[in-house]
Amino acid sequence: MQTPLKNIFPNFSNELISAIESNATMQDSEAGTILMRTGQYIKNTVLITKGKIKIYREGEDGGEFFMYYLQPGQACAISMICATKSEKSQIMAKVVEDVSVVMIPLTLMDKWMMEHRSWYEFVIETYRSRFEEVLEVVDSIAFRSMDERLEFYLKRHKDACECTELKVSHQEIATELNTSREVISRLLKKMEQRGLVKLNRNQIELLK
Repeated sequence: MQTPLKNIFPNFSNELISAIESNATMQDSEAGTILMRTGQYIKNTVLITKGKIKIYREGEDGGEFFMYYLQPGQACAISMICATKSEKSQIMAKVVEDVSVVMIPLTLMDKWMMEHRSWYEFVIETYRSRFEEVLEVVDSIAFRSMDERLEFYLKRHKDACECTELKVSHQEIATELNTSREVISRLLKKMEQRGLVKLNRNQIELLK
């Protein structure tokens, strides 16, 4: 293991860490790699130890519906559910920053739920936190105007990277919010006039 798992998953018991190191495999992937596709069967639970993965739905027209990011110390709740029920994936997972992941075989996930309290608590907390995050996304679509959705989108990305400078193009934002680039550019310009952001080429600096 490149980085001690205990540093990334501090709540895991020593026994669980040993079990992971003995049975799991590591996988490194570069930015742009599609790790999971819609309709694919999931055979492993994935723990993130480095980098960032974007989880999203893809429409028939190729449009994207952004759901959430996965970062070190996290796992994908939806993939866990699909894996345990032997169902096909309903999501896409794309690497946005070079990642290292720990691949845990499906058979061990169920076994560890009974044998390791820290694994049980991690899985339950993963379900809870992702459910709340998806609810926030649904609320933003159902009850907010596009300018409010854009501000919500930028805030989520700021929180995810823990930075104020977002390296993202207007077209990328438009794709993830299922609207046009022209609409996003116009709204960002209004935000800049209000002193909320500073626009640079393929980069947005959040000022407030």
